[in-house]
This record gives sequence, C-alpha cells and structure tokens, in this order.
Amino acid sequence: MPTGFPVPQVPPSFAHFVQMPEDDDFVPHDTEVDIRAVGLSLRDEGDRLRVLARVEPLFGLPPRPRRPPAVRLSPGQWVRWQLNYRFSSAAGLRDWSYWLDTFNVAYGPVDPDVFLREPTALVDECGPVR
Repeated sequence: MPTGFPVPQVPPSFAHFVQMPEDDDFVPHDTEVDIRAVGLSLRDEGDRLRVLARVEPLFGLPPRPRRPPAVRLSPGQWVRWQLNYRFSSAAGLRDWSYWLDTFNVAYGPVDPDVFLREPTALVDECGPVR
C-alpha cells in the first residue's frame, strides 16, 4: 500500500486525510478533516514545528511503554510517523482487526508531491501485533 499521496490544496486549519479500508480492497478515500481531529500534537516553536503522534490509552496492542521523542522540523522538512494496532472484538466473537496509521507532516510550503519522496525524518513505532 502507498505510504504517501500527492497533497491537494487544503485550508490551513485542515489536513488531507486518506483511509484505505480492507473491506473496500484498500481503495484510497480522501477527505479534508479539521487538523485538531488528527492524532497528532503539533506545536509551532517559531522557527520549527514540533510533531508528536498521539496514542490514545484505549487503543489496542502493541504496548508502547517507551515512546520516541517529538520530531522538530525546520521549514521545508517533513516527517513520516507510523504506528500499528491490533484490536479484538468486545465479546471476542469476531476476528482480530489491524490498523496502521501513517502520518506525513511537512512544515512550511512544499510541493504537492513531497510525500512521494523519502522523508527528512522517519519514526517507525510499529511493533509486534501477534
């Protein structure tokens, strides 16, 4: 599956959001969402952008006892941050489900194809889900 897509023009307070559900043969579906609804902590530090992916306490395996530090981006740089999860059904009657989040975050003006190239920083927080 692709880990990056061309970025359309979106308003400053929004993010380009792409989902690829297995039950739809991993066809990409994109939309714009409010930046506050995305699982990221973003903080402008003047000349850099501080980026940290959030992990909600109720999310599934794998456990994440030690998280990597936030990434600080200078203008023109970008980070790809990946996290994976495994969930079981509440009653244990259905199969496991798996989820991979990939956050591509750039700081400042970048060209629309920026996320099709190698990132300035890569944070791989994927762990064992068996």
